[in-house]
Amino acid sequence: MDNSFRYYRNLDCDYFPCHNTKNTQEFNCMFCYCPLYFFEECGGNYMDNNGIKDCTNCMIPHKYEGYDYINNKIMDKIYNR
Repeated sequence: MDNSFRYYRNLDCDYFPCHNTKNTQEFNCMFCYCPLYFFEECGGNYMDNNGIKDCTNCMIPHKYEGYDYINNKIMDKIYNR
């Protein structure tokens, strides 16, 4: 696959897909655990569940474009952009 450093699917994972999705063909497992979880404002679709971030409804890390989104958010945080 082109740009395989940005995307892969782990079909052998017992939890695949770990979120409800209509299209498992494009489900990205690159960020199995979202690097933005500890960001106060990650930009994702999360809910506060008694002080615990519930990311069940967020698909950002699992979309092909998620790689660029997550890396840009991290760079913004590092360089205070």
